[in-house]
Amino acid sequence: MEVSLRGVGGLTMSDRAVGHGRRVPWGDVLLSSIAAVSWALIGMAGVAALGLHLLEADAAGSLGSMTAAVVALGAGGSVTPSGDVSAFGLEGAQAETALEITPLGVSLVGALLLSWFFLRSLRGAGVVISPAELLARVGTVVVLFVAMLGGLAWAGHDVITIDGGSLGLDQLPGGGLPDEVDVPGLGDIGGLLPDRLGDLADANAKVGFTVETVPTLLGGLGWVLGVLLIALLASRRTPLPRGWTAAHRLVRPAASALVTVLLVAVLAGFAAAAYAAIGDDNPKRIAGAALVGAPNGVWLGIPIGLFVPWDGKATGPLATFLPDPMDEFLSSSDQPITLGRLAELDSRVWLLGVAAALMMLYAGVLTAVRTPFVRDRGVLGFAGRCALRLGIVTALAMPLLAWQTEVSVDASLSVLGIDAFDAGIELHGQLGMALLLGALWGAGTGAAGALLACATGAAGRHAAALALGDAGTPAAAPPYAEVAGETGPYNPGAPFRPANPDTNPYLRLPDELREPGEGRRQGGRSAGPRSPGGQQPGRKPPGGQQPPGARPPNDVYGAPTVAGPYTPPPVPGPRRGPRSPQDGPPSPPDEPPPPPGNRRGRR
Repeated sequence: MEVSLRGVGGLTMSDRAVGHGRRVPWGDVLLSSIAAVSWALIGMAGVAALGLHLLEADAAGSLGSMTAAVVALGAGGSVTPSGDVSAFGLEGAQAETALEITPLGVSLVGALLLSWFFLRSLRGAGVVISPAELLARVGTVVVLFVAMLGGLAWAGHDVITIDGGSLGLDQLPGGGLPDEVDVPGLGDIGGLLPDRLGDLADANAKVGFTVETVPTLLGGLGWVLGVLLIALLASRRTPLPRGWTAAHRLVRPAASALVTVLLVAVLAGFAAAAYAAIGDDNPKRIAGAALVGAPNGVWLGIPIGLFVPWDGKATGPLATFLPDPMDEFLSSSDQPITLGRLAELDSRVWLLGVAAALMMLYAGVLTAVRTPFVRDRGVLGFAGRCALRLGIVTALAMPLLAWQTEVSVDASLSVLGIDAFDAGIELHGQLGMALLLGALWGAGTGAAGALLACATGAAGRHAAALALGDAGTPAAAPPYAEVAGETGPYNPGAPFRPANPDTNPYLRLPDELREPGEGRRQGGRSAGPRSPGGQQPGRKPPGGQQPPGARPPNDVYGAPTVAGPYTPPPVPGPRRGPRSPQDGPPSPPDEPPPPPGNRRGRR
């Protein structure tokens, strides 16, 4: 079957797709890529700077350098903190710190802006885009983004110096520490160096950070390619190359549904943060943490709510940064983190599981609403297809969420080989279980959502035109596409009254096709009015003469909705034979009609 696309270029999809085979518009490719990369980095920098300012981090160092470092982290880069502490006049004291965390609030803003501008540039290519143009647009965006990350790697480094006097160490009795000082992990060190305690006031602590260039460029390359791939798979109205058209109906409905519910979950996280900030003594810090890390907490809770186990540990004061009751669990147990074990500490954690299950059911309903529905394949077949597609997409998305929300923070201060301070957080999801549980949850909620959509008549109601217009799949484009929704040329509504062949000439049987003696009958009685002579219109009387006013056979111009035939006026020809005196003077020839156009103003 062939789906006509006459409204776009006057071609058909089986003939020649609009946009396929045209030359790459390099000017438009370059301008749209610059806009996409620029707006993405501007958005990421704005969110990072505002979040750091609300967290009051700019009081300890340069806001510009810290913003560049956070943007590099959000784009998949790597930042290495380092420090050198000189105390007691001794050399060789090193502060060793490792940091592996992605500020997903910054990443999400950049991904949304980059995807929006990139997809908008593709929609002008037509129904099908050529592989050369798609590759040119993707490659230009990737090259520009990685080049800009190189600039961030150059700018994202700083050193913060903290002296002992600013910490108030010189205000201690006797100009130094008391005789009894109990340090966790070391015990009483009051008499360790009694002659040099006053030198703490002159101690300098230098803590710096540096954006690693090569890991940042490689991480940014993977990040931008992943964002563009997800955007292409989740956008239902963006053209694809000819060989990828099956993705319109097989991948895009489920991928767009899952991306939608993940974004809605992030909005719910922002709403929860706003509610918590209302009654807090320092709402600015909550707002800053939400801007930078709200997706981290939300997308960490979704796998846990779907029973994905996590491995983790927390030591030292950094455990206080974890939400309750996870901090209590990690401080007292080394078992994997599961929803059931957290619920033993706080029964309200079960609400997280309920919210995650409802989110997946919503994804199943959206998948069914956006998937073309064909009645001849049945409801069960439709539910099976939705379950399979959402199951595959969720099985791939769940390990990605667990990987992106991993946390690894380790800070230790070693003085002459003695560990004086140790703190760290480790959280790693079990990717194998995430893949398995993602497939099970996606398949189950996909089938349940499809059955709910069919029961309410919403199945296929919002299927995209590209999914319905795939000429290679009769199921996606049946005659009068059997999709519930608004009526149109391919989905006509129910008529208000039964068809009548007397008023619809297309329903009449021509006279030459009727059997002898067969009249035009409709429903057991004669169809249509009879002429004054008792004959039906269009039928000759037995004598072969047409009654006065009767229409000739096969005349379709008697219907009230059909205009009559146009008969041009007769044109007088040349008179043959000699003229007689009684004929009078010859009449002037008829004036020819004026040429088309504006009749006024002609001279």
